[in-house]
Amino acid sequence: MSDKKKILIIQPIHKAGIDLIKNNTNYDYEIIENIDNKDIKKKILECDGLSIRTANLSSELINISKKLKIISRHGVGYDNIDLKSSKEKNITLAITATANAVAVAEHVMFMLLNISKRKNMYDEAVKTGNFSNRNKLPKTIELWKKNILIAGFGRIGQSLIRRCKGFEMNVFVYDPFVSKDIIEELGGKKVEDLTEAVKSMDAISLHMPLNEKTKNIINYDLLKTMRKNCIIINAARGGMINENDLDKALNESLIFGAGLDVFETEPPKEDNPLLKNNKVFLSPHTAAFTEECMIRMGKETIQNIIDFFEKKLDKSKIIKL
Repeated sequence: MSDKKKILIIQPIHKAGIDLIKNNTNYDYEIIENIDNKDIKKKILECDGLSIRTANLSSELINISKKLKIISRHGVGYDNIDLKSSKEKNITLAITATANAVAVAEHVMFMLLNISKRKNMYDEAVKTGNFSNRNKLPKTIELWKKNILIAGFGRIGQSLIRRCKGFEMNVFVYDPFVSKDIIEELGGKKVEDLTEAVKSMDAISLHMPLNEKTKNIINYDLLKTMRKNCIIINAARGGMINENDLDKALNESLIFGAGLDVFETEPPKEDNPLLKNNKVFLSPHTAAFTEECMIRMGKETIQNIIDFFEKKLDKSKIIKL
């Protein structure tokens, strides 16, 4: 009887990650591209570990597994995984904690610059033969000396602050779990009250997990207290911004613009009003989709599984259930 561990890779990952397990004689692996529950049910029964991207890993699937010991999430969010069942079955949940910080931080800056510089409007003016109307176009906004609030100061938030300081922005940080000393060491100023802090911000970037406390944390009541030149970016988790409230605030010019990489429902429904709002800059949950990041995430996803079975998994990558 083989002692090899059976690893299920739910949704394809970069070849660099596959090669780590392909060349390791201690493991057998199988990739599932079709994320239909029926296919996963058949394969999850006897697997010892699995990797997963965005597919839903329900309590039903977790509970029918007989040998599952480690779930390695390709990414940092884990709201697609049933945590209660994982805890009850004593399954370890690991994330790719170090892989995507740079890519997501760069994506935030990409969105912030595109919105503040009115990229779409200016680009269209040239391409449609309206170059001579440049003096009639609405003016853009500088980032220099502007106040930005980073809400959530994990690895992505800490990567973002370095880029904001490069633009000489004044950086404020809201994170109840990170000390004032750490924030100040990286050039930021800690704020204790999110609802008060947003009133004096020119930009806000969300990097918090989605939970009962953060769901719809950005709503109309909060939006109407913000500066009219404020730009909100969410490249973390959909659901933290009430999308109907955001659309209303943008239409009423309560804020300058918004950038969303994530949505409450993905893909967003056709009747989502933000899809037709020209004051919002959208991307399809691809903030981490750089070539370099995909390589890092693929490797880290599989290495977490290997390290778990070799009893050397970095504790900072394990989610406390």
